[in-house]
Amino acid sequence: MSTLQSTLTPQQLGYTFPPEWYPHRATWLTFPHNDASWQGERLSKMLPQYLAFIKAISQGEQVGIIANDSNLKAFIEQRLEAIGVDLSRIEFVIKPTNDAWCRDHGPAFLINEKMGKKMIVDWGHNAWGGKYPPYDDDNRTPAAIAAYLDLPMVSPGIIMEGGSVEFNGAGSILTSKSCLLNKNRNPHLSQAAIEEKLCAYYGVEQILWVEDGIVGDDTDGHIDDTTRFIAEDTVVACVEEDKYDENYAVLQSNLKMLKQMRLLNGKQLNIIEIPMPKAVVIDEFRTPGSYVNFLMCNAGVIVPVFDNAHDDLAIDLLERAMPQRKIIPLSASEIIWGQGSFHCLSQQEPQL
Repeated sequence: MSTLQSTLTPQQLGYTFPPEWYPHRATWLTFPHNDASWQGERLSKMLPQYLAFIKAISQGEQVGIIANDSNLKAFIEQRLEAIGVDLSRIEFVIKPTNDAWCRDHGPAFLINEKMGKKMIVDWGHNAWGGKYPPYDDDNRTPAAIAAYLDLPMVSPGIIMEGGSVEFNGAGSILTSKSCLLNKNRNPHLSQAAIEEKLCAYYGVEQILWVEDGIVGDDTDGHIDDTTRFIAEDTVVACVEEDKYDENYAVLQSNLKMLKQMRLLNGKQLNIIEIPMPKAVVIDEFRTPGSYVNFLMCNAGVIVPVFDNAHDDLAIDLLERAMPQRKIIPLSASEIIWGQGSFHCLSQQEPQL
């Protein structure tokens, strides 16, 4: 690893963050091992679903696993081998970790296709506004991956989470005001200053804003629970059909904002509406269950389902929305208790 020795930003150097459907070399995960998100027996209950997630990704690419120590690495290998995972598709970085949400504390991979090069952006991580200390080990994750892959790295010096931004691969980012403008992240920065950082360090030209996120989302409204790009001009957007549900008003407000947006080429967004699951309540806790917290990987689109009345409808709509991709529904009924799902747990590394 080397710190990028340049006064120029990644954008000025021709780097950009590719869309999630860009071919992957690997997907990176931080393996859960403590009670940070799944307390007591919850951790053992969610592990079979998490291991099934790893197996599904490994069908089409490498899976990079950040393991807290060598004992955990041995445990992971044993469990993966037991469910028939090809261990040659698994690679490990052993380093101390705090929590499992690699989308938010992991490396952001940028590419320069003309030069055939990759680099890593090391955004700061403060556990969603300081909610879940300690988080210092997770904050060191991008540097560890940059060292492992021998990639240059740059640190913008502000708090930023991967689940708060969506990319169309054509110069636009979609995000939410409730998260990125929250004073628990970068209180010294204005909206304009945050936009400037996003453009400079993600290599984009346009920031599109919705208002808020869904109930149960402790990230202050990450976009990956509500609206996702599936093509340059197309999003899937969550809607709540029950007017008495807590999510109805905010998702209608977001939908109205999406309809008013224009991309860099002047085009409107093509919006495909996806229903929310019926409220996913576990032990009287309303979780942030959402069908759009999926991961696009080489093997297909891994979609969380919740043993819910709306599962089949959502899968059918996603298959129609992405007919060129295999839709892979996997149960996240235990994972969601940790207040996130497959997209939150993962961060893709592009193939060059």
